[in-house]
Amino acid sequence: MSSTSSQPPADGVPRPPDVVRRLALLWDPPQPSGRGRRARLTLDDVVGAGTTIADTEGLEALSMRKVAARLGVGAMSLYTYVPGRTELLDLMIDRAFAELPLPPATATWRDGLAAYARAHWELFQRHPWILQTNMWRLPLTPAVLDAQECGLRTLVDTGLPERQVVEILGLVDAFVRGLARSTVAESTEKDASGQSNDEYWTSMSSFWVDHFDPQRYPTMLRIWDAGGFDAEATPFDASLDRLLDSVEMAIDRARGAR
Repeated sequence: MSSTSSQPPADGVPRPPDVVRRLALLWDPPQPSGRGRRARLTLDDVVGAGTTIADTEGLEALSMRKVAARLGVGAMSLYTYVPGRTELLDLMIDRAFAELPLPPATATWRDGLAAYARAHWELFQRHPWILQTNMWRLPLTPAVLDAQECGLRTLVDTGLPERQVVEILGLVDAFVRGLARSTVAESTEKDASGQSNDEYWTSMSSFWVDHFDPQRYPTMLRIWDAGGFDAEATPFDASLDRLLDSVEMAIDRARGAR
């Protein structure tokens, strides 16, 4: 006969044990008992050590054993504080997102959304390892949801349909993450090769003389001749302004349709 614990929950909501454990650690973490000997470490110590390793060596270097070594304890002792690497990474992401200087509710939609985007951009520069995670499956942490709530709030009263609010915020998130990934990749490549972006492309100059075929790529040649490729790489804020101009057009259309 099946035990009571194996029966489906009365509300029909699945609660796999590993998910329950992950969420409880984020939303209802255990508190120090205050009895007996004072613990040598705290949960915050463990999360901080994991973050430092990821910041300096990348996410691939993160392991419970390496965190323990950094803290000067045995690996098994860490499991007193966090069940495993997955849960540790959840807590590291929550800690990182808690750094975001989120805009106030009183900001205009454009100022608020610009501040939201810029805060995430700067966060990814400080903690590039976040971009190594699956951003479509960010853990449901308090700070991650605080950030999402803030982003949605900037647009919800603009006249846009609710579904479009979600779509536009997703577009802004994808823009910031994509540009941040490219910037981090360029910085990593520069450190590894010793070449700046300009120096790399200068080293490839012979391609345009020896292999480039103007008849095969006439549009590229036309834009080149017109100076279209002469501009420096567009700064983040300038690119963001162009994106927000498009958002403003969508808002104007939504208001006009009312």
